[in-house]
Amino acid sequence: MRLQFAMKEALGQFIKAFINQTWLHRYGSPVPDETLTLLWSLTVSIFSIGGLLGSLTSGSLIRRYGKRRCMLCNNLLTLGASMIVGFSKMAGSFEMILVGRLINGINAGFGLNLCIMYLGEIAPKTLRGLINTATPVFATAGKLLGFIFGLREVLSTESLWPLLLALCAVTAILQLATFPFFPDTPPYLLLVKKDKEGCMKAMKKLWGERDHRTEIEDLMKEQSAWTNTKILSFLELVKDRSLRRQLCILCILVTSMQFSGVNAVYFYAYDVFRQAGFAEDRIPYIAIGIGGCEIVGTLLCGCFITKIGRKVLLLTGFGVMGGSLALLTVTLAFQGSYYWVPYCSVVLVFCYILFFGMGPSGVMVSICLEILTQAARPSGFVLISSLNWLALYVIGLIFPYIVRSMGHFCFLLFLGYLIIASIFLFLVLPETKGKSITEITDELRDMQCGKICCHGATKTMSFEHMEVTTF
Repeated sequence: MRLQFAMKEALGQFIKAFINQTWLHRYGSPVPDETLTLLWSLTVSIFSIGGLLGSLTSGSLIRRYGKRRCMLCNNLLTLGASMIVGFSKMAGSFEMILVGRLINGINAGFGLNLCIMYLGEIAPKTLRGLINTATPVFATAGKLLGFIFGLREVLSTESLWPLLLALCAVTAILQLATFPFFPDTPPYLLLVKKDKEGCMKAMKKLWGERDHRTEIEDLMKEQSAWTNTKILSFLELVKDRSLRRQLCILCILVTSMQFSGVNAVYFYAYDVFRQAGFAEDRIPYIAIGIGGCEIVGTLLCGCFITKIGRKVLLLTGFGVMGGSLALLTVTLAFQGSYYWVPYCSVVLVFCYILFFGMGPSGVMVSICLEILTQAARPSGFVLISSLNWLALYVIGLIFPYIVRSMGHFCFLLFLGYLIIASIFLFLVLPETKGKSITEITDELRDMQCGKICCHGATKTMSFEHMEVTTF
């Protein structure tokens, strides 16, 4: 969060000056401090509101038009928003920044769901874990590029800040130029459109010219597992008792992204580096290294996820993050006692971010995709993305008050959440590595009482008894 604050402050001084200048030109007097604070708060927070709106509308649009068509249209939103914020200074309208930020938020909330589901459904089973980590890798890389372009030596200047706000148009143009050549996802074509021939063509285009009967059989098993194969609406998803365990897992996973303490670590990063003796003008560049560390962690997750498994990486990440938070609380308490303690704090910050990338940040997408069937996936991602935006809003709202009242001891609250989440996921989350969606769904159904082994033993005994009787 502190890195995000740093970038916002770099732009904030220019945007606040622009608001004041526009107000003065219109009304002949400077903008009141209360009004300026309100407008700046709206500029920052309206992105999250747009993200929530985009998440809530994604499910119905995906059900109606498919992922490929929605992604193409979503990029038009990006271009429109970029043009609005890019020309705001030229038009002398700070309202254009508000409108552009709202549209960008809708694009982000909608596009994140689309991207995750599309990549997850075009990935073959053997590469599913690796491809699913592409979303957090590029999301982290985009955040890092935003920090870099936001430096005062690059685009964070009086004349170029509108260009910095409009920079996302570059990726939208690239997607509009390339995405028409990609097919829709095989599960969508087979299970929703009932187009087996189109599904085979998509598989050959995505996975090569070979026999794909095994993949077709896996999808048909998933289809036969549902008496009603239409895509579930949000209310149908919530009412479905067979999906309660999956929804509980998703809620814990998504909220852990915000309530695991990562925002607190980012918040204290500047103070940690300052106490370690780094020069003030070098701290923004060192802080960018935190974003690079998160990318490294996510890349390592992509390398190990197919060998080690999702559950092991997730729980290992939670364990190291929890230990780092506990030790960071101690080192911050004794920051001025010994000269080497601040350096220990620096190491703990980078260790925490590294395992955040290897653990929840890199693994969450794979687990969310693999425990939801094709019928439940669009509405499921409406739920988890909405929870993510709400959790981001809540932590942004209450975190300053927590820091003000508890200081660095706020890490203990996040440590408690990590312990609870780790115990819950250890008990209810199966390992999804190398399994089809149907196998994962069956395993989750068998874990209703948390005794899958006993259930399997009962089946074996019944089978053996049947053999004896038949003989």
